[in-house]
Amino acid sequence: MNESTAGSSTGQPHLPDDPVVLVRDDGTPIGTADRRTVHTAHTPLHLAFSCYLRDARGRVLLTRRALGKTTWPGVWTNAACGHLCPGETAAQAVQRRVPEELGAAPLNLRVVLPDFRYRAVDASGVVENELCPVFVRDVEAEALRVEPSEVVDTAWVAWDDVRRAAAALPRLLSPWCVEQVSALGADPWRAP
Repeated sequence: MNESTAGSSTGQPHLPDDPVVLVRDDGTPIGTADRRTVHTAHTPLHLAFSCYLRDARGRVLLTRRALGKTTWPGVWTNAACGHLCPGETAAQAVQRRVPEELGAAPLNLRVVLPDFRYRAVDASGVVENELCPVFVRDVEAEALRVEPSEVVDTAWVAWDDVRRAAAALPRLLSPWCVEQVSALGADPWRAP
């Protein structure tokens, strides 16, 4: 899901070959592939994450993917997504990528769907195939400074409205967002 090019305005460069961690069905790493070439019609299963952010008023951040993205360009989705680097946990990847994409550090990270997995095919035929734990967090809305190579637009939306949109108009959102919103339920920020 993360289609960054080398570097970012936050000053945190990507690794030279921008590796994606390839895994077996059980999540065991089996190697890496260059992110820029791994997404094809036969994308192998790899590690990723998704993150949903909420502001102090309880609104959820939706982002519209940059138009230069390889998959689902211009589509609305959750706040941030990305791939894990070799040796990195999903939580560490979230801590790294959210500031790169949105310019703001998230607060109170919590995994809510640790075993989420999906496969989806873009209109162009490119496949996403990910083991993708889902996190929720809080963020200071005023601190956002989006990276234009990642995000072309943002919207703060009530969670109930996100759930209604995912159910009634799923083509307006990324396929992983639709599946995740359905699985997250009425209040994913409420502690278990």
